[in-house]
Amino acid sequence: MPAKGKHRRPKSQRFARSIAVAGTGGAALALPFMGATGAHAATPQSVSEKAVQSLPVSQKSAEKTAAKKDAAKTSTVRVYSVRAGDYLSKIADEQNVSGGWKKLYADNRSVIGDDPSLIHPGLKLSIGKKARTSAPKTESSASSSSSKAKKTEKKAQKAESKSSSKSTAATQSSATTSSSGYTLPVTGATIGTAYRVAGSMWSSGYHTGVDFVVPTGTSLKAVGAGTVVSAGWGGAYGNQVVIKLNDGYYAQYAHLSQLSVSAGQTVTEGQQIGLSGATGNVTGPHLHFEIRTTPDYGSDVDPVAYLRSKGVAVG
Repeated sequence: MPAKGKHRRPKSQRFARSIAVAGTGGAALALPFMGATGAHAATPQSVSEKAVQSLPVSQKSAEKTAAKKDAAKTSTVRVYSVRAGDYLSKIADEQNVSGGWKKLYADNRSVIGDDPSLIHPGLKLSIGKKARTSAPKTESSASSSSSKAKKTEKKAQKAESKSSSKSTAATQSSATTSSSGYTLPVTGATIGTAYRVAGSMWSSGYHTGVDFVVPTGTSLKAVGAGTVVSAGWGGAYGNQVVIKLNDGYYAQYAHLSQLSVSAGQTVTEGQQIGLSGATGNVTGPHLHFEIRTTPDYGSDVDPVAYLRSKGVAVG
């Protein structure tokens, strides 16, 4: 029928025909087809580029957040002023320093110096320095409350212990103090090497003081009121303290493990001036104690006779 001959073929057939032509070597048709493929491929590539470009922005945001957190943590640093009788392990314990006295010393080495035992009253120490390097806390609120309760309990125990120690110290002081205002340099100690014992181990040929046999860490006291002439390293004497007493004589304490006073400081009878130890040229822990007419080596007098002349009983 004529009408049927005028019907157009569907476009899909035409498209199929053009593909067939391209497959038979129609370069003109193949090139546009490839170009279309390339145009479609540009879409995922552009998305990838955008993702790469946006990455530094997120990194900067993360860095800013981290910097703010660091600043907040750093602001928790406290300054502690050393008091008489303090030593690093004691401060670290009382101030709850994570890492103990070694961490405290490492954070304040530029202030303290090469010897961690040589701290003195008035020295400023940073507590909580470099806190940003510590691990984040992951405790629950319940465990946090438990931790706070334990800390409170520890502080109460320490306060009770300090009160008991002060009471004991007061009792011991009253037992060794004379009416003249003088006392023993250390309580409850026996004398090891006496004064003037001859021997080649001493440069003068004899022992210039007396040795009180005490373990490391024993509290040492000013035998009388006076002024600290020197406090620091004394060569063979190790850490030493020399005090000019009010009567003009000088008291020397040697081989200390810890100093509690500094040069120029005034002290009272019975006040702690340091802790015994085994620094310098020694074979074991003890207190080497001298009484001198000058602050210098070689001006020694019998320390036992001196203390007895002040009404102090020496065993």
